[in-house]
Amino acid sequence: MHPILLKIPLGAGVTLPFFGKLTSLPIYSYGVMLGLSIVVGWYLTLGLAKRDGLPEEEMANNYVFTAVMAILGSRVLYVLTNPDDFATAADWFAFRKGGLVAYGGFLGGFLGSYLYLKRKRLPLLPWGDVAVPSLATGLMITRIGCYLFGCDFGRTLSPSAPGFLKKLGTFPRWQDGTLDAGSGSPAWVQHTQAHLIPPDAAHSLPVHPTQLYESLVGLTLFGLVMFQRKHQRFRGQVFLLFTFAYGVLRYGLEIIRDDAERGNYGPSWPEHVMVPGGLVVLGLAYAVFMSRAVENKALRAATQALALVPGVALYVALKPATFAGEALVKLSTSQWVALLTGTAAAVAYGMFWNSAKAHPTRAMALDLSGFHELSGAVPEVAAEAEEPKKKQKKRAKSAESSEEVKPDAPARDEDRPATEAG
Repeated sequence: MHPILLKIPLGAGVTLPFFGKLTSLPIYSYGVMLGLSIVVGWYLTLGLAKRDGLPEEEMANNYVFTAVMAILGSRVLYVLTNPDDFATAADWFAFRKGGLVAYGGFLGGFLGSYLYLKRKRLPLLPWGDVAVPSLATGLMITRIGCYLFGCDFGRTLSPSAPGFLKKLGTFPRWQDGTLDAGSGSPAWVQHTQAHLIPPDAAHSLPVHPTQLYESLVGLTLFGLVMFQRKHQRFRGQVFLLFTFAYGVLRYGLEIIRDDAERGNYGPSWPEHVMVPGGLVVLGLAYAVFMSRAVENKALRAATQALALVPGVALYVALKPATFAGEALVKLSTSQWVALLTGTAAAVAYGMFWNSAKAHPTRAMALDLSGFHELSGAVPEVAAEAEEPKKKQKKRAKSAESSEEVKPDAPARDEDRPATEAG
């Protein structure tokens, strides 16, 4: 666990904007993992886009614009969440001091994609379907970077926690001068400031390694969305499934997060009401809207009931004893975003599912007519009939054969040659 993988000597030093004078160029572990996630996402997203028939060049340009907007969005949300950490506007751009929020990246990337695709008259939801697998791999890779840095850590582990988990969740005190700010990993700093450990302690208390938990969440979501692609019924289904599933899992992870930088907002309510209440809302969103995709009625009823279990169980676990004091809490920034985006995705999923059942062909249509008009290209298939040509020919042949076996019927006026009509 170290925030810097290596340092490249720069001789007498170089002065750079926002960085000041540097005598060596540090290669940060999080930056390496972020760069790796962008490269992996590039090949994954563009490969899926090509497979789905989206224009390659425009998707490549869109990916770059979306990635830039995602980084900006993640920084903006961090600044809004921790305004006291930034004395001047120049501090907003001091990226080497850390400060990115995953959900800010998702929101910024979504806005970037929307703006670019709208300008090119390309549909948003098909792009979302091919982009979210790279978001899953991005979570899986970048959270390893978080773990190496030590940020985004969890609550203190109980004494009965497994030994391997305690080892994974123990973060060291860095050598002085490792970073400009602080002399230890974020968990070590927070624990010393709270007087949980002495200032000369070699490491933090064992905490939940929530960075690794979320890395596993990314791996799980990647498997989920790739499975959904094989059984896709409408455009946007993969995107909406990812948005809802990540919302639920991220909301749950935030319950055991303990880093102060994540921020808290909203009303202060009793913990046993506020925190389980969000899970109940997400459970109801699944039960009412997303469960429509489960066609077996018995299985659907079972999943609807199970969706409410986490919220109810957490309420029972957090409910204080009679006459005991109630702890008042606020939801974190990410919990609010997870709650709002997850619920909205579930509602949209249910609406699109109903439309897909009524119009299955149109639900999977890839409408590129606006893009072709803008670029001057001629689409190979009409926008209103984008079925494969083989199926169209098969229908035409079957129609001709059915007409051949029909008995001769009196010709209508409009069927007669012009010499016989009227």
